[in-house]
Amino acid sequence: MPVRYAFAAFTRRLAPNGGEPITAAQSRIDILSGLTVALALVPEAVAFSFVAGVEPLVGLYAAFIVGLITALFGGRPGMISGATGALAVVMVSLVADHGVQYLFATVVLMGLIQIGIGLMRWGKFIRMVPHPVMLGFVNGLAIVIFLAQLEQFKVIDAAGNHIWMTGPRLWITLGLVAATMALIWVTPKITRLIPAPLVAIAVISVAVIAFDLPVPRVGDLGSVAGGLPSFAIPDVPMSLETLEIILPYAVILALIGVIESLLTLNLVGEIKGERGGASRECLAQGAANTVTGFFGGMGGCAMIGQSMINVKSGGRTRLSGVSAALFLLVFILFASSVIDLIPLAALVGVMFMVVIGTFAWQSIKILAIVPRADAVVILLVTAVTVAEDLATAVVVGVIVSALVYAWNAASRIHASTRNSARQPGAKVYEIEGPLFFGSAAGFQALFHPEDDPDTVILDFMDSRIVDQSGLQAIEAVAQKYSEAGKRLQIRHLSRDCHKLLTRAGQLMVELDDDPDYSVAVDYDIRLGRIGGH
Repeated sequence: MPVRYAFAAFTRRLAPNGGEPITAAQSRIDILSGLTVALALVPEAVAFSFVAGVEPLVGLYAAFIVGLITALFGGRPGMISGATGALAVVMVSLVADHGVQYLFATVVLMGLIQIGIGLMRWGKFIRMVPHPVMLGFVNGLAIVIFLAQLEQFKVIDAAGNHIWMTGPRLWITLGLVAATMALIWVTPKITRLIPAPLVAIAVISVAVIAFDLPVPRVGDLGSVAGGLPSFAIPDVPMSLETLEIILPYAVILALIGVIESLLTLNLVGEIKGERGGASRECLAQGAANTVTGFFGGMGGCAMIGQSMINVKSGGRTRLSGVSAALFLLVFILFASSVIDLIPLAALVGVMFMVVIGTFAWQSIKILAIVPRADAVVILLVTAVTVAEDLATAVVVGVIVSALVYAWNAASRIHASTRNSARQPGAKVYEIEGPLFFGSAAGFQALFHPEDDPDTVILDFMDSRIVDQSGLQAIEAVAQKYSEAGKRLQIRHLSRDCHKLLTRAGQLMVELDDDPDYSVAVDYDIRLGRIGGH
């Protein structure tokens, strides 16, 4: 009985949102999905290890440890994490200049920074990423995944140079890739008991081994055989000089890892219809990287390509991610000789199907429909993702989108005028649009004190003061009217705007509720003073 209860508690931990224990059917699908993901993880982890300039096991250990911890404690069941190219390209210079031990120390610090981001709950700011940026992100990512697979069509010549395949070897490889893609497409029409990518990998691998086809295998990238990762404190001097070396890399890696992980969280969430979990994902990523640094791994983050393989294969619970990590460990410990025989063409075919499923094809049609600024953002983020990295592309996209929004908001400031019914002879300016740094100049241009009567009222019923620039603009207008010997009043200022004026300390504000309006506030502005009206 205690064993049964313990197993139920464990499966409840693996279930989405800690709900009811997962069913036997879903468990089978999750385990097979995890096996498919693990097979796809091996060549990627080895390849990214070479990119970073470290041994293959450094990438494989990272894929196992990061994948396991984030699968258990991450923000979204079904997500897959491991060593990624976006992080590997940043690590190259660190490893080349200072060695792998400095990399391990950097990964530990990277994880601690990510834990801090999670504790501060900064992950919620991923909501600020606009939809055009997300479209550009997934399109750029699909192109990056596609381009990365092209490296598998290269071989090493007698001089040790990487050259493109030619002749029969190229045509056989292309045929195997096409056959893999066809099997992935047709298998769901026949059965859904086994994930289609796993069927394709198995069939193509058996064919290649049976006919001894001359195509590259996983083993050609490097041996995946090894033992269990062992705990070790990074062998670096505990000094300020060491911190000066690793801190810049740790900050960059932490931010790239968080951004890529949170974007994957959103993408998987859209597919599964789930929300939230950003801060939890940051904490899990941070804990995983901190542990990885002490066990000889290169660190990692969420992997969109592998997450798509998992979700599209039916993986829905934490069991799929846990299975992927454990299968990867089994490959390292016991099955490296078998994994070495898998043709790279089968894995390339799987990733090509991921590319087709990841690219937002509808975005091509909407480029001519959406506002021109949004179309530019989509194309810009796509291009920067391919040319630089995902994190840089997202930051650029958010900044451009914010500038576009600020420009559009600035153009909304305007005013209509009328005569006041409450104060005969007074002129009312009804302000519309937000008053902030972008619209401050336009706001000031609305007024001509020399042409206005002795009493002028600014009605902010349809406007809000957003920042210091808005306060300064009001002061500038008040100064003009004061110099002209005329009286200026502010009416219908919202309570939060009133607090902003009060906190600013630049203007003396006396609150006096307007008897005709339950939420209204009037101010009488003279030179250097605002009085209650």
